[in-house]
Amino acid sequence: MAERGVLTHDRKRAWQGYTLYSESWEDPKASPDGKGEILLIDMDGEIIHRWYVETALQSFARLLPNGNIVYPTRDRSDIMKAGLRELDPQSNVVWSYHCRIDHDFAVFDDGRVVMHTIRDHMWPQLGKELKRCPYMVEISRDKELLWEWHGEHHLDELRDLLPEDGWEHVAKRIREEFRFDWAHNNTLQIIPPNATWETERELDGSTRFRPGNIVFSYRSLDVIGAIDRRTSEIVWAWGPGVIDGQHKPHMLPNGNIMLFDNGTLRGFSRVIELNPLTEKIVWEYRSQDPTDFFSPYISGGQRLPNGNTLICEGNKAHLFEVTHDGQIVWDFVNPHRKPGALGSIYRCERYPESYCKALLART
Repeated sequence: MAERGVLTHDRKRAWQGYTLYSESWEDPKASPDGKGEILLIDMDGEIIHRWYVETALQSFARLLPNGNIVYPTRDRSDIMKAGLRELDPQSNVVWSYHCRIDHDFAVFDDGRVVMHTIRDHMWPQLGKELKRCPYMVEISRDKELLWEWHGEHHLDELRDLLPEDGWEHVAKRIREEFRFDWAHNNTLQIIPPNATWETERELDGSTRFRPGNIVFSYRSLDVIGAIDRRTSEIVWAWGPGVIDGQHKPHMLPNGNIMLFDNGTLRGFSRVIELNPLTEKIVWEYRSQDPTDFFSPYISGGQRLPNGNTLICEGNKAHLFEVTHDGQIVWDFVNPHRKPGALGSIYRCERYPESYCKALLART
């Protein structure tokens, strides 16, 4: 059942480019050559480039303009390997930062990095047990600490922003269901300069979603939100009672927020686009038979320049592209599977061919 590859490719309507992804690896030593892989494929599913890793890989990689990639190791068996690594096209480690990195990160053009990490400690407001807390740090290329953010310090802001029934949902989750990993943040998006909503100031005078702020996702609580980088305050939060175990909320250039709503307890997944000012869902993709599209964990979506959406149905290692009206124009099930991998894909990203010129020139 391993061989699938590209099942559909509408060359006129699909957005052409190269797709970066990897299988999830708890321990590459389980593979025949002791290495995991990060792959860049073309629209026909052929491998354009392959990087090898010798660390756990459960998240995703980002391709830099110079052809290097950056990925979080998330090693659980060997904490000394945990952190962020940058690889050149020949898979050599050219930069690394040791930390308990978790799920997501962002890289600036000047080399600065913002990472989501985790810290385990006591925090009375969360109860008497040891708690795993979200911790974000920004460092320079020289590894100087520039900014830090502790999620447990901002519970009151979350309570004030959510409606009463939303906060009751959150409090119950923290108290009864996710007593240790109470937040499980899986997203850190720096709102980019082009993602501005010109009407926002006219509507409410707010700067909640200005470029440089951070979009986050507390999966355990069914909450997404925004952090003001200047004040470090949570300035917007939404989700309880609407979304279920979500991944990868991120602001689009039109000012809306797109996310993969896993539906872990609901039993089917969907990808939604939300207007964060009105808090109304303005676009949604789901299967006609809802249970045909379901990834209870991991996964994500990417809005492409032509308006299509690239979707990663992670648990099935299934990547596909849909038009605005939900027609599938590219459909791919990963055939490049290695013994020892978990078989899932956490997230994928499509790049234009022009962006990959530096990589291909160095291989």
